[in-house]
Amino acid sequence: MWRHWTPNLLSNILKESLGGVRIIGRMRFFHDTNLRLRPSILTLFVLLTVPVFIAIVAANYLSNERTARDNAESLLKRFNVEAVENIQNVFDPIKSLIRSAAAIGSEQPDFFASKRSVNYLFSILQHSDRIVSAYVGLNDGAFRQARQIDPAVEVQGRLPPPGTRYAERWIDPSLRSAPIDHYIFLDGDRRELGSSEQTTSYDPRARLWYRTAQQSGGLSVSDVDVFAALGLVGFTVAAPFYQDGKLQGVAAADITLDDLSGYLGERRVSPGTLSYILDHQGRVIANSEGARTYTSHAGKVELQHVTSLGNDLPAVAFGLRPRGDDNKTFSFFHGGREYVASLTTLPASFGKKWQLFVITPLADFTSVFEAHNNKLFAFGLLAIVLQILIIYFLSSVISAPLEKLAHKVTRIQDLSSEPTAPLQSPIREVALLSRAIDTLDAAVKSFAAFVPIGLVRELLESDQKLELGGHSRFLTIFFSDLEGFSSLSEELPSQDLLMRVSAYLEVVTKAVNEEHGTIDKFIGDGVMAFWGAPALLEDHALRACQAALRIRSGMAALNTRWQAEGGKPMRIRVGIHSDAVLVGNIGSKERMSYTVMGDGVNVAARLEGINKEYGTRICISHSVFKEAGERLCVRPVDDVVVKGRRSKIPIYELVGAYGLGEEFEPDEAMLRLCRMTRDAYDALIAENFPLALERYREILAEYPDDTVAAEMARRLAVMETTPRVQRQLSR
Repeated sequence: MWRHWTPNLLSNILKESLGGVRIIGRMRFFHDTNLRLRPSILTLFVLLTVPVFIAIVAANYLSNERTARDNAESLLKRFNVEAVENIQNVFDPIKSLIRSAAAIGSEQPDFFASKRSVNYLFSILQHSDRIVSAYVGLNDGAFRQARQIDPAVEVQGRLPPPGTRYAERWIDPSLRSAPIDHYIFLDGDRRELGSSEQTTSYDPRARLWYRTAQQSGGLSVSDVDVFAALGLVGFTVAAPFYQDGKLQGVAAADITLDDLSGYLGERRVSPGTLSYILDHQGRVIANSEGARTYTSHAGKVELQHVTSLGNDLPAVAFGLRPRGDDNKTFSFFHGGREYVASLTTLPASFGKKWQLFVITPLADFTSVFEAHNNKLFAFGLLAIVLQILIIYFLSSVISAPLEKLAHKVTRIQDLSSEPTAPLQSPIREVALLSRAIDTLDAAVKSFAAFVPIGLVRELLESDQKLELGGHSRFLTIFFSDLEGFSSLSEELPSQDLLMRVSAYLEVVTKAVNEEHGTIDKFIGDGVMAFWGAPALLEDHALRACQAALRIRSGMAALNTRWQAEGGKPMRIRVGIHSDAVLVGNIGSKERMSYTVMGDGVNVAARLEGINKEYGTRICISHSVFKEAGERLCVRPVDDVVVKGRRSKIPIYELVGAYGLGEEFEPDEAMLRLCRMTRDAYDALIAENFPLALERYREILAEYPDDTVAAEMARRLAVMETTPRVQRQLSR
């Protein structure tokens, strides 16, 4: 039954309100194009105060940054001077001790060949923690040494006795053909704990420290070398001694690389400072991180270059160093941070072309100033925020009621369903305007509940009046109905039935809205909808089919829930047809309805009902298939005669869609069923009825529950036994 559902009272209210609807549109136009009061006040205040605040902060920041930079460069230069002096001070006392040892060797040639020299060597060793070994090598290959011992490192193939701190070592090649390497292990008070000896091939005259001192003829600092007895990597300070112009031997002391790195690590310009001692080729001798920057292979030491360390910061800084001036401070950016660096060459008097390379992040010096700037910025920002809040509060007293009313007008035009609280204002004119807008809001919401939402939105966005009349348009019409609703209504209590029907109608309404369709009316348990009006849609046929598939999926979920609760499922039937129909307002000036009329509506309704004959769920016409067939998965059902038409129209069952979602994609079994049905249908159209019957029976053999094949096979079987029926294909 077709019902006109717009109440007379609502119609009368809307007659008075449509003028207000047009006012809404004009109010929204001015609302969108003119300046708003409260933002204008706030914007003006911000434009006047924020630039001044930013200028103050920027000036303060630049001043502090310059001060921090000058402070960093000053501290870096002072550190370089002190570090160079300290490095020299590390070596100078040791150099003095070795010079003294060489002087004793020149005055008393046999001193270091006897045990009398042991105490003297231990006095050198204990002079500084940086000295790990003091020793003398003689020109006959004899060797005497006082050294520190690591209890965890084997000596001559075994660990030293527990508690060992020092060792006395000597080699006297004159006693045997094969020299013996002697060790006496001592504790911290130099009490003997044990001894060890074995033959050795060690010859001090072949060692780098001996040869360097011999070649230099005076005090020397060796290149990086491996200390054979200690298994460590470091430097040797050595001095030769002579008698009557003949070399008698070399006195020496060892300093490890690790000790020099520890010195740099203990003395930093700032917490983030990196310090390196480099040789003349840029290889790392020592570093403040304490990282191992050397390797030892077969007694040969290989130093890493400063550009090949794991940290790329020193590599970048070394590459940006000024050329031609090694004692200059420079700055650079890396990783979003600014750094200050310097490369200082040690004095020529040191005896080695070593360089002190220092890198320090500027942030270490600017952190205090940055904290001050942050406090200043936070205080200023807080002051601005407080002022904005005060201005906002004062402006809201004036503008808030008007803004709320403007917001209500916008929500009315947007057809928002969210309720808004009534505006209470002590100003009489604002209160009257608020009540008028509330009345208009209620009227428009009531109108939208009965009239297609697209039509309501179109009326609100234009100056169009509600008038009788319509126009022809090619649309897609949709009908749905519940199967067996009458028997179900007799079985279920009225309240349960109402809840189920409401759930079903909600599924249909949601699916139609998602696909931008227009619900024309609810006809008991049936729904009529259409696509392509009032808003034009190029793909109206496809959207109608997609809505039907969504409804099928939604009803499947509802049935699963109802069956789990012990209830019966509700099955729907859908008919869809595309045709040129008349769309517009029909009725009278007092009461009208926006709907579609024409033969296409009857065809769509007939397709919904024809599902009952073939046991299908969604039946579409050939015109729908032509409009959207490439996106749909369908199978031909039959050619049927629709009331009011002489010619038959092909109809199809919609079983799925491509690209809509995984749940709507047909599986292989469904695709095969569609192919087999098309083959049977082709034979039917060619009037090869025996072949058609055979193919429908093949479908039933593979798909025994297929209702379409069962119905068509039944009809063809009747034709086969009844000659008169051969002139008919279907009812």
